[in-house]
Amino acid sequence: MKNTVPGFLCLCFLALTAAAQQPAAAQQDDASQAAPPQQQAPPATPPAATPPASQEPQDQQTSKGPTIQAAPQLPKYPDVRLPGETGWWVGVSVWLPREQPIYNRGEAATFPQASLVTLQGAPNSVNGVEFGMAAGLHNSVRVSYFTTRAAGDFTSNQDLTLGTQTYANGTLISTDYKLDVIKISFDYLTWPYPVESRKYRLHTLWQMQYVSMRTGFDAPQLPLVDSNGNPLIDAYGNPVSYQTSQSHWFITPTLGANWTQYINKNLRLEFNGSGFAIPHHWTVWDADASLNIRVGSLEVRGGLKGFHYKTSPASDFFVRNTMASVFVGARWYF
Repeated sequence: MKNTVPGFLCLCFLALTAAAQQPAAAQQDDASQAAPPQQQAPPATPPAATPPASQEPQDQQTSKGPTIQAAPQLPKYPDVRLPGETGWWVGVSVWLPREQPIYNRGEAATFPQASLVTLQGAPNSVNGVEFGMAAGLHNSVRVSYFTTRAAGDFTSNQDLTLGTQTYANGTLISTDYKLDVIKISFDYLTWPYPVESRKYRLHTLWQMQYVSMRTGFDAPQLPLVDSNGNPLIDAYGNPVSYQTSQSHWFITPTLGANWTQYINKNLRLEFNGSGFAIPHHWTVWDADASLNIRVGSLEVRGGLKGFHYKTSPASDFFVRNTMASVFVGARWYF
């Protein structure tokens, strides 16, 4: 009997505990049926880094077209200026041509007498001066001038009309002439480019040239007075004169090239040539080749030089000549 009472109490406690757990289980079942099943969340990943405010999303950049980047800068080459390619200079030259000009009637002449003569005398020298200055990037500007004159006599072997005078056969005729040439030249570096440290230069020459030839004639043995010492007069009452003079000139562009080879900084070879011609008008060309030796600021030059000119044969008279000889000169560089 004593064992029955405690056993009964134990059964009652277990029954109450089971009854309390059954409603909680029922509530969990109801909650599980009411809520939809949730998918298992993927493992957490770190958030993507936010781009800076100055950058735009890739899709926006693509929508604006390709990005144009500036072209890379060209490499800079050393620009080596050799002696004579900086500053400015002055120079003098002398050359010794012996050729004599030819004087003749032109296409506009209407008289019947001949006019072909050789102007007498050979010039003692042809003297020249020049001024030059560098014009950047191995270019330069040069202004040069040379002049020469000569005079002499000859006896005509036929009747000649020279200028405004007509001389009979057998007359002693004096001739004189003076040549002046002015040239402005822009020497443009054409090759190589960039120069770097190369020791040769090819320049194209863009020039303007003025050529003037003055000719004069006289008959010094013809009388100017009569037997009584009175001046002879012509049909217009003017004293008789056998002198006549003319000026033949033209201005023309000339084109050419210059080649310079620097053997070292104090020694160089130089070749120049330029010219221009208009058919039935004027013709001019000149050329020279020289060896140039520099000592400090002084440069001594020597070589060969030639010059040809012909004034317009379309006029009453024209003059032509080709001059060539050795020359020497000097330049002082500043």
